[in-house]
Amino acid sequence: MLIFTKNNQKISSRQQINIQAIEDDILKLPNNKFRAILSLSAINFELKSDNEQDIVTDIYQIFLNSLPCPIQIYVQIREIDLDRYLSKFNTLLDNENNLIYQSQIKNYIKFVTNLIKTNKILSRYFYIIVPHDSDIGNENIIKEQLELNCEIINKSLSKLGIQSKRLNTIEILDLFYNFYNPNLAKNQPLLSQSINLFQDNYL
Repeated sequence: MLIFTKNNQKISSRQQINIQAIEDDILKLPNNKFRAILSLSAINFELKSDNEQDIVTDIYQIFLNSLPCPIQIYVQIREIDLDRYLSKFNTLLDNENNLIYQSQIKNYIKFVTNLIKTNKILSRYFYIIVPHDSDIGNENIIKEQLELNCEIINKSLSKLGIQSKRLNTIEILDLFYNFYNPNLAKNQPLLSQSINLFQDNYL
């Protein structure tokens, strides 16, 4: 079951998201389906030598063959908000007395400003969705099984030089917020008040 899909039909947000709850770092879906989500670091495969690429490919094949469960790999592309980034340099500029440093900061701000006028600066985020489907409603068993599967996947990924981190409840909410509202998320980050409202009304 793919959890990151969008329906082009005009339906309510509650129907679109189709999530029962997000609790204790677990995404709860209909029909007793439970998901943990891992965020991953990236490696630059193209910059590696031929020998290194062969090694990575072999280890990745071993990783796929040793998976304890089916997984979903999800890549999210987000536009980076550089306005906040530039505001830090404007603050530095206001507090800088050295004329040489002032000039360097101004030139850098001008360079970045011109760059983002003609180009969108994008960043890729990589995730693995770890499933557990169970007709048994024992929360402890569900948690233990998801933790075990995540740990096995974490260890296998570390052999590829990829670091992984399990998303907590707030981070899972933020992931869906960015998926369904990419433009809004760029200008209005998800705050704790918004998260509480979202949970109260939709989960």
